[in-house]
Parts: sequence; C-alpha cells; structure tokens
Amino acid sequence: MRIGLMVGPERGRYSTKVDRLRADARWAEEAGLSTVWIPQIPDEFDALTAAALVGAGTSRIEIGTAVVPVQPRHPVALAQQALSVQAVCGGRLSLGLGVSHHWVIEDMLGLPYDRPVETMGAHLDVLEQAFRGPGMVDVDNGFFRVHNPLDITDIRPTPVLLAALGPRMLRLCGERTAGTILWMADERAIGSHVVPHLTRAAQAAGRPAPRVVAGIPVCLCRDDEIGAAVARTNRILSEAEVSPNYQKLLDHGDARQVGDILAAGSESTIEKRLRGFADAGVTDLSVRVVPIGGDRDELVASSRRTRELLAALSSGSPERAT
Repeated sequence: MRIGLMVGPERGRYSTKVDRLRADARWAEEAGLSTVWIPQIPDEFDALTAAALVGAGTSRIEIGTAVVPVQPRHPVALAQQALSVQAVCGGRLSLGLGVSHHWVIEDMLGLPYDRPVETMGAHLDVLEQAFRGPGMVDVDNGFFRVHNPLDITDIRPTPVLLAALGPRMLRLCGERTAGTILWMADERAIGSHVVPHLTRAAQAAGRPAPRVVAGIPVCLCRDDEIGAAVARTNRILSEAEVSPNYQKLLDHGDARQVGDILAAGSESTIEKRLRGFADAGVTDLSVRVVPIGGDRDELVASSRRTRELLAALSSGSPERAT
C-alpha cells in the first residue's frame, strides 16, 4: 500500500500559503512518500493551481487532486488546465474528479445538482478525447456540444480517478477511470461495498485493477490522548458528514463520524489500523495528519511525530519513528 500525504487544507495566513504548500510537498518527497494529495475545498486554494506549484518544486513524487468538482468547469477548460499542469509536473499529475455535494454545487454556486452520474460521464466523454491529443475534440452527448481543437501534448497519459461512493458511480469509475478516491470510508465500507462494485466493473470492461485511494486521518499519540485526537478530528473535519452522499457510504460501514476512521495511538496501533485498510483493498493512503496539543508548539511537535511515522512506514521500518 502506497502512503501519501494530504497537503493544502490547513487554514492560516495566505501570505505563507504557497511556501507551506511547497514545503509540505518537498518534505513528502524527501521522506520517501509516494504521493501528495491536494483537496479542493469550497473556500480554499484552487487544487490544480496548487498542483502546479508543488509540481514545479518537486521531481519524483506523484501529485493528485482529491478532488476537483466538475460542474463549475467546462470540460475543455478543465482539460486545458489539467494538461498544462501535467506539463509543469513532468507527467506526475493524477487528476481526481468528483461531483461534490448539493450544498456546494446547488446552495453555494447556484448550479443544478441532478443526474450526477450522467454529469460525470458527460465530462469524461470530453476529457478522454482531450487527453488523447493533440487534435480535435468532437463530442455531442446531450450535455456538451464540443468541436474544439486542443494542441496541448500530454507528456504522459493523465490518469483520472473519481470520488465514487454509490454503486452507479463506482460502476462508471471502474469502467472508465484508473480508480477511486475516498473520504469517510472505513474498512468494512471499502471491503464490502467499494471494492466489489469497482473491481467487477473494471474486470467487465477489461481494465486493469483499479486504484483505491482512502483518505485517512492519522495522529501518533499516547493511548491516554486518543480521546483528545478523536475529538479534534471530529471538530475540524466533520463538515462533510451531513452530506447524503457520505451518509449513504457510512451506512455500509461501522463508522458514524470521521473520528471513527481516525488511526490514532502508538506506532503499532496505527500500523495495525492501516494494515486493516490494506486488507480491505486499499492501494493508496491519503493521510490527513491531525495534530493535538494545547498551543502552537505542541501542535507542531505532534504533527512532526506523525509525519516521522509516515516516513518510517513508507520505508518499511516503523521502528524509526520510536
């Protein structure tokens, strides 16, 4: 199982945002992690812009978006941006896409949130042609009438992954993309729901085994601090729990809130929990480090300890973190 770091969602001064993004990605690359995953939060930094920034400051590590909502972006414009970022990243970009949630698309942006699976399929029709380029993109699928040349040469094929939670989106994901990017999915939901739907669809379409990227909060701490870590996780990461999409996914597992998915405690406890995700079929982790502490110095120290554990796990030597 490949270990990646989620970068970019931390709040703070925007005068230092770019420097922090670059520093976090450089740390992940130097520590031997496989990937950095950049979320798209409604009121935050643009994920593809962030991917270009960290791509220019690194040389090896894969860079993924997790995930870019498709409805606000015309697929040709999205393809142009993704291919441009791919050129900056030297072929290391993986494009994670999703249909977001009704409270973002409908309530915040005033766009329709209906037929999400068909909407994603229509965007894929355009993106698939655009990513084969350069050349004409000709698509008329009821959502888009596109007759647009694109002269951007893809350095390497741009893998697309989907935030796929329900059976129909998982089927689309398995049939047409490289895999799925998950949040709010515990081991049982992944093993009994996500992986079976996804792999059956990929096999039926003759595609390679799909990637399953799980977003997991992690906090290295003493056993008597686990309760504090769970409480902090629920406090800072619980906004999306109210989404019907996530509620349906939670119904397939044992978790009821994001703190239930947190891997917290000692090195061995965390390693065991993460191994459980691997056993469920997870191929990649997108780790959201959750620090705990009473002041900034304690939070920084907590974050550093958890990162050191991730580096050790990536190297196959968790004892390095002790």
